[in-house]
Amino acid sequence: MGKYTKDDIVQKAKELAEMIAQTEEVDFFKRAEAKIHENQKVREKIASIKSLQKQAVNFQHYGKTEALKQVEAKIEALEKEIDEIPIVQEFKESQYEVNELLQMVSTTIANTVTDLIIESTGGDKLQGKTGAHLKYEAKGGCH
Repeated sequence: MGKYTKDDIVQKAKELAEMIAQTEEVDFFKRAEAKIHENQKVREKIASIKSLQKQAVNFQHYGKTEALKQVEAKIEALEKEIDEIPIVQEFKESQYEVNELLQMVSTTIANTVTDLIIESTGGDKLQGKTGAHLKYEAKGGCH
């Protein structure tokens, strides 16, 4: 009955992935990521966060709760500062765009497969019921 194998489908998925990798959205994402890596201010803040995180682990280990709270507050403040840098916002936006595209592809595949199954079993697309389900109801007698 089946005309395609799982391998065929995985191959098509790879081709689709290659197409997605060449979209404007992915280009924008790569450029935004590169800008972040080149940005001195962002790099310095990330380095500070990393060293504060090491301190936090030590304070936690030795049960120094007050010192830990202070370090955690500093980390939070730095993260906020990073988030406010325009290129970071640009990067997050580009990440969102790529995720949207991937979500759209997977939703389209799922919905189309469902519709095709419903159609091929003589079901009702509007009700989202397969033909098998309708036949079963008819035989079983509805109340």
